[in-house]
Formats: sequence, structure tokens, C-alpha cells
Amino acid sequence: MTNKQIANWAGITLIVLFNAACSVPRLTQKTENKSVPASFYNSQDSTNSAKTSWRQYFTDPNLTALIDSALYNNQELNITLQEIQVSNNEVLARSGAYRPFVTLGGGAGVDKVSRYTSQGAADEFTEIRPGVPTPSVLPNFFVGPTVSWEVDIWRKLRNSKKAAIYNYLASIEGKNFQVTNLVAEIANNYYELMAYDNQLSIIQNNITILNNALSITKQEKEAAKVTELAVRRFEAEVYKTQSLQYEIQQRIVETENRINFLVGRFPQHVQRNSQGFGELTPTKVNAGLPSQLLANRPDIKQAELNLEAAKLDVVVARANFYPSLNITAFLGFMSYNPLYLLNAPQSLVASLLGGLAGPVVNKTAITATYRTANSKQIQAVYNYEKTVLNAYIEVANQLSNMDNLGQKYVQKNNQVQALTQSTSISLKLFTSARADYMEVLLTQRDVLEARMELIETKVQQLNAQVNTYRALGGGWR
Repeated sequence: MTNKQIANWAGITLIVLFNAACSVPRLTQKTENKSVPASFYNSQDSTNSAKTSWRQYFTDPNLTALIDSALYNNQELNITLQEIQVSNNEVLARSGAYRPFVTLGGGAGVDKVSRYTSQGAADEFTEIRPGVPTPSVLPNFFVGPTVSWEVDIWRKLRNSKKAAIYNYLASIEGKNFQVTNLVAEIANNYYELMAYDNQLSIIQNNITILNNALSITKQEKEAAKVTELAVRRFEAEVYKTQSLQYEIQQRIVETENRINFLVGRFPQHVQRNSQGFGELTPTKVNAGLPSQLLANRPDIKQAELNLEAAKLDVVVARANFYPSLNITAFLGFMSYNPLYLLNAPQSLVASLLGGLAGPVVNKTAITATYRTANSKQIQAVYNYEKTVLNAYIEVANQLSNMDNLGQKYVQKNNQVQALTQSTSISLKLFTSARADYMEVLLTQRDVLEARMELIETKVQQLNAQVNTYRALGGGWR
């Protein structure tokens, strides 16, 4: 075949390959919507509590010690750190894909060529050295480096590496979001534990009051002022309150162990000072502007990076329709006798081959891969928009929750004070036979429930403060 014929065949091949590459399916892609409302409840204050580190946001030294320990020992967080390392290794793997691969090796073999072939017929009339004809069975030894390289003419491999980098960065943001949730979960459980301590103290005080009332009732029965029914009703109320005491004690154990699990340690006492729980005032939270959520919330940044990676995956999948250029080369020594391997230049052997290949017929697999990548990119857009919407709603709900809980606590505190005064009044009226024992019993029950609800409202306030801080994107710095 002449050089002109080779050039013609090469030209025809290139035309066929590029025509095939042009027949890429057209798919509809979706662009993300990054717009958010201008403010939270018409506030234009840009001061944002999310920029405050958790060490400054939480002032209780026992709580900060728990958080600090959890950031080192929490098993789920450590698992995530290893996933980040896996993503980093994927970046390293893809960064080497578009560089030449060089391998060094050697080998030995035996060839038996038929004498009825062109090579066998030629060997019959040739000599491997003067006076020694070429044998029909000829050993072969070789050693040397081999180079293979896929030339990244469509930037498919480089875009694949960029996608891996985005996934790696997304895994870091996922870790940051996990840290945010971990800090918030420990803080919420810590405040709940303090609340249970206070509720237990209230129950124990109430048991003392009920026992005193029971003693008075027994004395009144002996004086024939009340019946046995009053004594039994007071006894039943004591037993009921005592059973509630054990329920709270179990909640304390479970909450302590939940904190211990988050900290990554076996069950032990959680150090705390619950005496001043009722005087704790929720920290003022500055929500800033909704647009700041895009920079502060790790889950939003993670969704954005995953979206960028998905876009590049579409580009990579599209490049599979184009022809790829592969170059292979070998340079080494080859001889039928190992003693002659280093007899250069006679034993020197070299080869260089460049190949351009692309899909022409039956592109079903790469078409399916391309369509899948496009669908995942659309999924990533919806996931990003959902994450932004969820973040805004979380903040709006928690801001409203903090305002309403503040009003609720004031009214609940007024109720407790009124019921506390009515308790002493009802007891005095009962001892002077001016009130029925049921009034004392019901009043005491009401004040217990009101005090318990007051503590629950306080812990809800503190949890709302923590959850607002988390919703704004605080806690991972």
C-alpha cells in the first residue's frame, strides 16, 4: 500500500470518527435557582451569630468540655474523616490518569513459526549468525520500559479530576455540617439533663409537701374532721408522685448515656451544675440576612459542590462520544540468547504506536451513561434548591419559636407563682375546716404540673437558642 493510500484511509477514518462524535444526544439540563428572600421578618440587620465560634457561643465550661471531647472521640465524626481521606485518594488517582504510565519489565518465551508462512520461509534461508541457520523453534528474551498514554484532547480526564476535587471539598463540608449537628445535639441533651435534675428536685420537694399534708390529714381523721377517703386520696397522690420520680431518674440515666455516646465514651456521670438552671437566660441570636446562609451553612455549600461535580460528570460522559488518542511505546533489549541482550545496538528494539479510536456503531452504553449523568445533574439542582429552602424555613421557624417561647415562659411563670400562693392558702383553709381536702389535693397537683411545665418551657427556650444557632450555620468553626 502506498503512502497516498494510507493517507486516504486515515482521512476517511477521521471523517467517520468525527461524524460519529457529532451525533451526541441533546438533553435538557437544569440551572439552579440561588435567589433567597431579602430578610427574615423584614429585618435588615446583617449581624450574624453563625460567625461566632461555639467556644464563645456556649459559656458553660462543663458543656464546652463535652463538645471539645466529642470533636476528638465521636465515632461517626471519625468515620467521616476517613471518608474525606477516601475522597482525597480519589483525587490523587484521577490526577494520574492523564499522565503517561511507564512500566519496567522483562520476559522470556519461545516461538515456533510455520515454514509455510512468510516469516518461516524467510527464516529458512537466513542465519542467526554466520554458519548457524535460524532454528524453527527460537527462544526470545526481552527487557525494557513500556510507555502508555491517553492524550487528553477533550479534557475528559482533567474534568474527571475536577469532579473528584469538588466531591472531596463536598465531603469536607459534609463533615462541617456533621460537626454543627454534633455540637447542637450535645448542647440540647446537656440542657435537657439539667432540666431533668430540676424536675427531680421539684418532685422530691412536692413529695415532702404531700407527706406533710398526709400527716395533717391523718390527724384530721383522728379528730373526726375528715374521713378515711381523704387519707387514701392523699396516699395515692404520694405514690403517684413517687412513681414520677423514678420516671425522671430513668430519663436522667438515658440522657447522660446519650451524651456519653456522642462523646465516645462508656457510661459515666456527666459533670454539670443544675442549680442555676431556672435563672439561665437564652442568648440573643442575630439571624443576619438570608443570603448569608449560602456561605454559613455547610450543607448548602456541600450541595453546591456536589452540583458542580455533577455538571462536570455530564461533560465527562459527553466526551465518551469523541475519539480518544492513545500512544504506546517500547524501548528495550531483545535477543534469542540472554547473553546477547546487552549487545547494543544489535539487540536494541523500539516501537511507537499511536491510535485514534471512537464509537461508531452501538453507542447504547455510553448514551445511557450520558443520560444518567444528566439526570443526576438535574437531581443535584433540585437537591441544592431543597437544601436552601429547608435552611431558610428552619431559621424562620426557630426565630418565631424563640419569640413565642419567651412569651410563654412569662405567662407560665405567672401561673406558677399564683398556684404556689394558692397552695399555702388551701392548706391553711383545710386545717381550719374551711376548705375541702380535694381543693388541697388538686391545688398541689396543679402547682406540680405548672412547675414541671415551667422547666420544660425553659429547656425549650434553650434548645431553640441552640437550634437557631445550628440553623444559621454556626457550630462548625
